[in-house]
Amino acid sequence: MRVIFSKIDILSALNKIQSIVPLKPQMPILSNILLLAVNNELILTATDLALSMKINVPAKILEEGAIVLSAKRLFLLVRELTSPDIELSTTPFHVAIIYSGSSQFKIPGMNPAEFPEIPNLSEGLQIQFPTALFKEMLSKTSFSAGKDETRPIFSSIHLQRNSLGTTFTGADGKRVARSSTELSFSDDWQGSFILPIKTVDEMIRLLDTQEETLTLHFLEQKISMQAGPVILVSQLLSGQYPDISRIIPEKQASSINLHREELITLLRQISLFTSPEKPSVRFTFSPGELHLSITGSDAGEGHVNMPINYQGDRMDVAFNPAFFLDILRHSKDETVQLNIKDAYNPGLVTDSSSSFFVLMPMRLDH
Repeated sequence: MRVIFSKIDILSALNKIQSIVPLKPQMPILSNILLLAVNNELILTATDLALSMKINVPAKILEEGAIVLSAKRLFLLVRELTSPDIELSTTPFHVAIIYSGSSQFKIPGMNPAEFPEIPNLSEGLQIQFPTALFKEMLSKTSFSAGKDETRPIFSSIHLQRNSLGTTFTGADGKRVARSSTELSFSDDWQGSFILPIKTVDEMIRLLDTQEETLTLHFLEQKISMQAGPVILVSQLLSGQYPDISRIIPEKQASSINLHREELITLLRQISLFTSPEKPSVRFTFSPGELHLSITGSDAGEGHVNMPINYQGDRMDVAFNPAFFLDILRHSKDETVQLNIKDAYNPGLVTDSSSSFFVLMPMRLDH
């Protein structure tokens, strides 16, 4: 193997692929990346067995071949090199020799035949998706998904397509975020897929909206996403996604309009006085005013107010301010609408988009 490539190109690829390399690998080889030189490209591959990534880097291939090298060591070395072009060759004993200007380095590698094979999903269901829309749908729902690996179904995004459209749902048992699109697909595909949250986070991180479209492949409980030179392959979660329809409150005729930026400011102020033991804020709705308060906290107490269009009887309800802030940050409208029945039923937050958010109330301290 002998190949010449640009430092900028390889460093960008190594920077993207680092997050796939596990910190505590099941097998020593998983802390490495596979470099394959073929067809005027250098293909970098990393995997943790559940999630894999391939990145194609333009290169001048003088001799085709492959080698497995330490992801961390290669990244740290390339980052410090000053030459714009780098040459890499290998020995029959799996040692990489790297030339940069007048400098030469040797990195011990491993046999590429031992590197786990990444599944090819090109024969599966294929969908073209607008990149910007796909990233938006994931971003507006993934914040509501949990991060607890012991509850994988609640640490995922549910992607579903049926005759009514395509929906993305994130839920952790305390809140729900759902976004939908009526985007039509040429093959009229339908299905239900549960994406692990780590996969979703990687998709959001990798997606460059300068790429107009991306390609999704689904095959045998696996998904792959190809966007430009990057291919991400992941296992899907098995099982039944919870039916959240029963906790979604009906949208009432009269909703409470809340100025988004003003409420963000007040919630950021009042949340400074929450604590792990007391993570909730009291929302008091009275004619023309919303009063936010927290008392009895070791961190102190706070009281803030803002005008609203509410004209009903006084109503008190407690919410986690961090959860409410997450919702407001993922809306772009000047105002959002809150539908709430009482202190014991979930609140529904909507805006002018196709998204909605459900927030479970917390126990009120009387």
